[in-house]
Amino acid sequence: MKEINIKHITNLHTDALRSLDFYKQEITILTKRLEELAADNTGLEVAVKVEYFQNQFLIQNNNIDELKHLMHENLNKIEAEVKDSAGFISHQSASENVELYNQYLTEEKIINGIRHEFNRFASKWM
Repeated sequence: MKEINIKHITNLHTDALRSLDFYKQEITILTKRLEELAADNTGLEVAVKVEYFQNQFLIQNNNIDELKHLMHENLNKIEAEVKDSAGFISHQSASENVELYNQYLTEEKIINGIRHEFNRFASKWM
């Protein structure tokens, strides 16, 4: 079985988890800004976009929680393998980790897109 040293994936895993925590905090800040915007603007056009952003922020929060959970599960699996194989993990576990990192990159792209869209909306109505 092909094995890969764990040092090659640990940094990506840790960075992704830290970034997900950051994005979760950022969504909280954006939600507060959205609430302020909704309180100041009661028109239908604003209300529709407020609901849209509320839904997007909720969805992305849930996606972050799920991705963090999957990453922690993967880390636990990797830790168990490292103990059993003197610092190495299987190619399959490394591939799973890479797939989770790719999911993180996708989530990051989505969050950045929503943030930019929200900022354009907020600048119009604040």
